[in-house]
Amino acid sequence: MIQIQEPKFPWEIVHMDWVTALPPGGDRSYNACLVLVHRYSKTPMFLPCRKDDTAMDTAIMICNKVISHTGLFQNIIHDRDPKFTSALWTKLHNLFGTKLSF
Repeated sequence: MIQIQEPKFPWEIVHMDWVTALPPGGDRSYNACLVLVHRYSKTPMFLPCRKDDTAMDTAIMICNKVISHTGLFQNIIHDRDPKFTSALWTKLHNLFGTKLSF
C-alpha cells in the first residue's frame, strides 16, 4: 500500500470518485455525480455528470467548474482504469496548452 503524502495547500491533492446509477435529472439527464474532495480541508465538490462521459468530457468539466477556481491539481487519487487516468491528464494538458511528460 502506497502512503499518500499530506498536502501543503488546498487542492494540491484531490480524491475523485463517481456516484453512478442515479435517476436521470436536470436538462442533460444527468445520471451520475463526480465527487472531488481535496485532502487539505476535506471539502467536497459535487459535479453532475453522465456515467458515459469520456475522459475529454470529464477534463472539460473539471477545467470549467473546478480548476478555473482552484488551479491545477498536483495529484488526483481515484480508482479508475489507468487508461482513463492517462486520457484525463492528457486532455487537461491539451486544454491548458501544456506538455505532459512521464
